[in-house]
Amino acid sequence: MVRTRNKKTPTKKRYKLRYRQETDGQYLLKLVLVILMGTAWLKFATPLLLGPVPVAGLPIGMLFAFLVIRRFEKRQADRKIWYAMLIVVTLICYFVPAGIMI
Repeated sequence: MVRTRNKKTPTKKRYKLRYRQETDGQYLLKLVLVILMGTAWLKFATPLLLGPVPVAGLPIGMLFAFLVIRRFEKRQADRKIWYAMLIVVTLICYFVPAGIMI
């Protein structure tokens, strides 16, 4: 019985995408910006009624921050963390007297 030698097919090197490690200062700047954008509410002196639901304000900072985070954060896992943090800050600031009053 004769054994044949299998040819090895050349394997392609897989390049891993390497993301730059961000410094602590960059992370802190992002954190401060997300908190500031989450506090930006356009609040009304008298609530608007949309059907049976009273609307006391619009989270304009949150809407703008969603776009900024989506544009500048590359990794999806990091984006999810920033989104969660933004939503928590926005909900807390809804009950705190912060925002622009009309």
